Amino acid sequence: MVPLFAAADDAYLAGLDSAALVALVERQVARCVEHARKQFPRLPSPLVWCDLRGKSAGQAHFGRGGVRFNPILLADQPRAFLNEVVAHEVAHWVVHHVVRRRVAPHGVEWRTVMVGLYGLPPRTTHRFDTSRSSPAPYLYLCECRGADLQPRIHRFSERRHRFALRGGRYRCRSCGAWLCYHGRQDSDIWRMGQEA
Repeated sequence: MVPLFAAADDAYLAGLDSAALVALVERQVARCVEHARKQFPRLPSPLVWCDLRGKSAGQAHFGRGGVRFNPILLADQPRAFLNEVVAHEVAHWVVHHVVRRRVAPHGVEWRTVMVGLYGLPPRTTHRFDTSRSSPAPYLYLCECRGADLQPRIHRFSERRHRFALRGGRYRCRSCGAWLCYHGRQDSDIWRMGQEA
């Protein structure tokens, strides 16, 4: 399957508003499903939502009967998103409806669909910058020291920070020390610490 957009289309895609990008996602989902129907004619069409938040670019949601996409990541990287993420999620949809038994999410069946049907590398994770879609402004420190001998910074989302405020505790996976709250990245205290 030929990718929908090439590098030459980046300027065009950057000029589109969110409604136009969502329409392109819906069209690309339909295109991927139609391509799959050449081998699996009874494949149902998924519903499409662009309501996903956080670090995930997409999600096949079998309970809701469709696929979900992250509109912030779509707006940030539309070409890669339309060419790769949509096919990734539709491949999950295809496997779910064709195999009809429980399989590993990124197992051999899914990889076969990605390579054999869509001609794409079977990447299980994206490489998008998620700082806008999943902000983590709360800074926690551990006892690890980097090459510059500065403490290692762990960034927490609003949800993890609230859990910590209610008594939840987290350990550093490297040194095993309890993480301690240091401040917000956007606060004056943090900026003063950065200038020193």
